[in-house]
Formats: sequence, C-alpha cells, structure tokens
Amino acid sequence: MKQNDTVKKLALAGVLTAVAVVGSFISFPILGSKCAPVQHMVNVLAAVVLGPWWGVGIAFAASLIRNLLGLGSLMAFPGSMVGALCCGLVYAMCRKLWLTCCAEAFGTGVLGGIAAYPVAKLLMGLNPTGLFVYIVPFLVSTVVGSILAYVLISALEKGGALNQIRTER
Repeated sequence: MKQNDTVKKLALAGVLTAVAVVGSFISFPILGSKCAPVQHMVNVLAAVVLGPWWGVGIAFAASLIRNLLGLGSLMAFPGSMVGALCCGLVYAMCRKLWLTCCAEAFGTGVLGGIAAYPVAKLLMGLNPTGLFVYIVPFLVSTVVGSILAYVLISALEKGGALNQIRTER
C-alpha cells in the first residue's frame, strides 16, 4: 500500500511539474523578470495535495527544466522554491486555503524577490538597482497565480475531485 502512495505522489508531482513548465508559455515580462503565474498556482496546488517538500521539489524541477529549455532565468529558482516552501508549511500547519495563498504570495513575492537579488548580481552578472527591486514583479506574478490556485482548488473541492487527488502525508 505504501508503494502505491509513493507512485501516486511521483506521478502527480510529474504532472504538476509538466503543468508548471508548459504554463511558463503564459508569462509576461516585468522589470527584467519573466513572470509566470502558473508556477505559483502549481505551488499552492502541490502544497494542498502533496505537502511542502514535494512542492519544493516540483518548483526546483520546473525551474531547472524551464532554464534548460531557455524558458526562464536563474531567478526562477529562489522565487518558486521559497514560495512553495512557505505555502506548503502554512498549509501543513493550518489547512486554510486563503492563508496558504497569502503565504505563497509573501514567500515568492517578498522573500523570493529578496533572494533573487544575489542570484541576479552574482550568478547572472546583472546590476540590479537595489535589494528590493524584484519584489514588485514577483508579487504581480504570484498574486495572479495565487488567485488562480484559489479558484481552481475551490472548484475541485466543491466538485469532490480534490479528495480523490489528495495524497496522505
């Protein structure tokens, strides 16, 4: 039985990673950053159905694949992974969707935005104007993605499908 749960989690993680990568085609540039709201929707969905560590793994895998395919930048790593961890931990603690979406927005928008500064400066050779320069563009992307996640998860819950895809932690 435990092996079936692991296989189910791996399959769902693979599907969510693919959704995040394909969803990166739905993006828009803001202040030098490529904003992809689908990644943030996936972060919240992963937090709800798989848990925080799976969410971080999905965010890492999606960021890696997007970078390898030339669909993203190195700033995708801190933005998506910090947000996935924050929303995953909040959902694990309180099981409130609205608070989970707020944690995704704060984690990606504020913490991920700050964490992107050294990535841009040290790894990408950019010269950002300040430590907080990526907060606004990251916030725009993550707020849109969090709203999409809230709507999607609420619909899945109302239709009873969420319990069928949710896995035991």
